[in-house]
Amino acid sequence: MWMLWLITAVWAASFSLIGEFLAGQVDSYLAVFIRMLLALLLFLPLLRVRHVPFAKQLMLMAIGAVQIGLMYLLLYQAFLYLSVAEVLLFTIFTPLYVTLVDELGFQRRHLPWQWWLAAAIAVLGAAVIRYDGLSNSFLTGFLFIQGANLCFAAGQVFYKRLPLGSTLQQTHTFALFFAGAALLTGIAALLFGDFTAAPTTSLQWGILIWLGLGASGLGYLGWNLATKWVNTAQLATMNNMLIPAGLLVNFLFWGRDVNWSRLAAGAAILLLSVWLASRRRQPVH
Repeated sequence: MWMLWLITAVWAASFSLIGEFLAGQVDSYLAVFIRMLLALLLFLPLLRVRHVPFAKQLMLMAIGAVQIGLMYLLLYQAFLYLSVAEVLLFTIFTPLYVTLVDELGFQRRHLPWQWWLAAAIAVLGAAVIRYDGLSNSFLTGFLFIQGANLCFAAGQVFYKRLPLGSTLQQTHTFALFFAGAALLTGIAALLFGDFTAAPTTSLQWGILIWLGLGASGLGYLGWNLATKWVNTAQLATMNNMLIPAGLLVNFLFWGRDVNWSRLAAGAAILLLSVWLASRRRQPVH
């Protein structure tokens, strides 16, 4: 669990950085492709696939294409319709998607009721923290975010279930994860990208470099490694811990208003969901 907490802290600033400095200024297709390309270049020197079956290589590329490639394409589009606060609000359903994908795709029996309850409690906790007034374009943004949530949830579960060996072996193949994401987002950038809205300032490039190498590169390696160390309910509930963390970042670095009573109440509910998820061991299947 410690790795999930660490990566949550690393990712906390990403929503604000995208919303404040990239959305509406840098073309979303180009921004996503640059992130994926930088992450790929980070891991390419470590690539060792001689003993990895070709089918498994393709599966890992497909997971990367869906979990972060398609997810980020949808997420960046959502920022054109929603505020940062609304984006955070609409991510609250991810724990339920994680639980649902795992049950429908991999379990031979129903998931323990405690895990469903933990995921539902996580959604409730995030809603307590983040519910606010909605803009007129919320429906379009909502649909983009739900698509992104589903992609991210499915990728996590499929990576968790794909046998990839030890931590070192996973590190040696993780470039394939970003290769799939870079391929998909590269095609999208060529087809739909507005090259007149490419990043131009040092601030924009600095943010993209951080998002590509830090938040995406090291962040997704750590997160996906951790998916194999925790049960499904723990993974599901931790998806919503980003919401209180993101609000704290907004307050500390951007001076945004925070409803501290709601933050405390929602965070307590989220912690309850993580505790409940940890009470049940992984079922045999």
